[in-house]
Amino acid sequence: MNQQNQDERTFIREAMDRLLAGKATASNGSLTAAALAAEAGVHRMALYKRHADLKNEFEERVRTETKQVPETEKQLRATVAKLKKTIANQRTELEELRQLVTNLTLASAVLTQGPEAPPAEPAQTPDNVIAFRPHTS
Repeated sequence: MNQQNQDERTFIREAMDRLLAGKATASNGSLTAAALAAEAGVHRMALYKRHADLKNEFEERVRTETKQVPETEKQLRATVAKLKKTIANQRTELEELRQLVTNLTLASAVLTQGPEAPPAEPAQTPDNVIAFRPHTS
């Protein structure tokens, strides 16, 4: 690890401590990764790419030391809840559509087998079958 990365890591760790203590000097003091990067004086993408472990450590410290949920986790949880609701709505709609297809199929069968259709010849029934309705000839 080169000296620049080592210095950035030191700045980030110091910024973590300041933010968690509520003594921000270079940022708005919010407990976010963007505020951490601003407080440390490093580019936000450097924090996300080169120092992802420190970003994760910061979020874990925010969760444990302040009993707060990081903003990214809140957003992900909201997205998951929204998607679960969407899936439930789609399942309901799919079931309604399946029922509609069944009803339309039955209606189509009734309409195509209307009174114009010639009566089918009665089939020979075996001796061991009792008809529910008597055969009409």
